[in-house]
Amino acid sequence: MNMKRQALVWLSSLLLPLLAMAETSIYDLQKPFGFCTQSSRTADTPYDITGGGCYAYPVEGVAEGEVITLTSNGGDMRSDIEAAIKGHSVIIFDGSEGDFSVSSTISLTSIKNKTLIGINNARLKTTWYATQEIIDALNAAGVPSMSTSSGGGKLSNGTEVKEQAEFNTRQIIIDLTGDTKETYRKSGIFYFKSCQNLIIRNLQFAGPGSIDVGGDDLVSFYGTKNCWVDHCDFADGMDGNFDITQKSDFNTVSWCTFSYTDHSYMHQNTNLVGSSDSEATGYLNTTFAFNHWGDNCRARMPMARVGKIHMLNNYYTCTSGNNCINPRKNSEFLVEGNYFATGVKKIYSQSGATVVTWAASNYVADKSATKPSSLGATVTVPYAYDVADAETVPAEVGTHAGATLFGETGQQTAIRQVATGAPARQERYNLAGQRVGENARGVIITNGKLIVR
Repeated sequence: MNMKRQALVWLSSLLLPLLAMAETSIYDLQKPFGFCTQSSRTADTPYDITGGGCYAYPVEGVAEGEVITLTSNGGDMRSDIEAAIKGHSVIIFDGSEGDFSVSSTISLTSIKNKTLIGINNARLKTTWYATQEIIDALNAAGVPSMSTSSGGGKLSNGTEVKEQAEFNTRQIIIDLTGDTKETYRKSGIFYFKSCQNLIIRNLQFAGPGSIDVGGDDLVSFYGTKNCWVDHCDFADGMDGNFDITQKSDFNTVSWCTFSYTDHSYMHQNTNLVGSSDSEATGYLNTTFAFNHWGDNCRARMPMARVGKIHMLNNYYTCTSGNNCINPRKNSEFLVEGNYFATGVKKIYSQSGATVVTWAASNYVADKSATKPSSLGATVTVPYAYDVADAETVPAEVGTHAGATLFGETGQQTAIRQVATGAPARQERYNLAGQRVGENARGVIITNGKLIVR
């Protein structure tokens, strides 16, 4: 038995009793809640959110022919994924054969009553990414100091670009890659337009790195309603990690993680609700609950217009952030029980919000951070809920947020330790001794030391 396997056997014997305890949260991790369960922004008018007929794994109560399980074929999975979603009610992404590579954003229009579930560390990733050669060229041209509001020009392919930083970024990439059609700008995963009753759970989404080219989001909702996005990981979206715009309504984002890695360069603006000040009023009502905004997130956590936005028991450790919660034009915000860790100083700014309720239940660890104050009348939401003590948020959200469900399929889900720094070597295995993806949770062997993530 080799050293790694011996270490895993030893570690398993120590951890199994802890895993049994840690699987149980003080919260209900398996039930949709918030605005996705409603059809009114003011009155308790329930909506029966079912997805494709289930939201857990193993799948029960759904006809066999309505369920499909996908595994990676090692190549571009875009067409396979699109066909599976269009042809089935429940789509299971099984990561046991590796990542699901997607060559360009999968656009889905008028899709209804679907469940997308990940097992075995399922990760959907873009094939294009910002290489070190590109990043070096952008730095050499001084792009980080350029204007992001004016001073653009006409690209060599004839396209007019209004902003100096975006213009230079796109031209440099054309020059380096020869991609005059700029197909790389479609490096996202899903674009849902006019869809309804979707459940998306336990999936990892990995993008090309945030870069200022006006490209696609990792996941985007456009006019999409009554969806529950739960226990997912979002990292390195080109434009945003997950944006909700254009009359989308009654959606819940819960127990998700948002972050950026060294692939990201500029524009680490993670979550946008409402794409412009001209968004139609009365829509975009959204619940963000038990989410974690972490490494290298800089802004839009979220930035929102128009809607009624409920921020409940979220966890912020984004110490490099320029701005976390950002209410904008015509928005209403209810902010309760959120935890802002030490070093998170720029926690809030608002411009044009209608009303904001900043509850006393929020906890700001950094005493130098400016605490917001409420604006106007008290904001309420139509559904029942409990506000957890903010001081329980780091442990609970730090452990259970992200793709941490369905541990019986071989994922290590129970204990999660956020590693800091940049270790020289990391190799990840689950407790079955199987090598797992770079963003997956499992045993991490780092310079001879064992931790669990």
